[in-house]
Amino acid sequence: MSTTSSSRGAEEDLPPFDREHVLKHTQSPNPSWTYGQKLSETDKGKAWLAGEKEGWTVFDPEKEGSRQTYLLLISGVIPRPIAFVSSISETGVYNLAPFSWFNTVSSNPPTIVIGCTNLPTRIHDTALNIIATKQFTVNLISETFIENANFTAVDTPIDHSEWPASGLTMADSVYVKPPRVRESVFSLECELSHQVDLSPAGSSRATSTVLFGLVKRIHVRNDVLNEKGVVNPALYRPVARLGDISYTTLGDAFRLPRLAWADVGSDVVEAEEAIRI
Repeated sequence: MSTTSSSRGAEEDLPPFDREHVLKHTQSPNPSWTYGQKLSETDKGKAWLAGEKEGWTVFDPEKEGSRQTYLLLISGVIPRPIAFVSSISETGVYNLAPFSWFNTVSSNPPTIVIGCTNLPTRIHDTALNIIATKQFTVNLISETFIENANFTAVDTPIDHSEWPASGLTMADSVYVKPPRVRESVFSLECELSHQVDLSPAGSSRATSTVLFGLVKRIHVRNDVLNEKGVVNPALYRPVARLGDISYTTLGDAFRLPRLAWADVGSDVVEAEEAIRI
């Protein structure tokens, strides 16, 4: 049986996707927390800390090897946003591929970063295209078209575009030449600002190419904007990457206000004095 058939068989054993789930806001996990309160002072905190009885395992990436390190990182650093990158090669081939080594790193200047794992003999097609043309778009993925997006991770030949078989639609960009994904409700037009090649210790071969993109335009579909002019996650329904081939959508959300010393400083000092006593 092929790997694809085996995977589909395993998928058929799973319950259907819950299309009726609607994100709602809840209280934070421990709304009664006070300054200086230790985790061991709550029942749930004690239960969490009890896991330390099993001990710790310390992994040395240089000794574990790249494969085990990869598996540990993608299963532990979760959830991760996915960059759905559209680029064009120097010969005019339109490329579309997802990357989960991705995030925003600055709002001023607006900057995103993408890590492209290179092939054994050359760098990734997307990295090649971006380095050559300096332009690309990043399109965020919502649950409605995750299967379409997942297809584009297939290892197509360098001269073969993923767009037609994905079933997704090209939409004109404003500032850059690579198109946006029309089905994406949140897209970024980017210009390459920095390239960093990463190599293992003792090796001169770049195993990853890190690309920093300056965001030149932001496209947001109006129906996912709330009254404050920002994206409503309940309508956006983004997909995030977990470990192995697992993904997730948003569960319930809770709100935690950022504290200002001017508002809480005196209470914090009083709590610290009580702890010292």
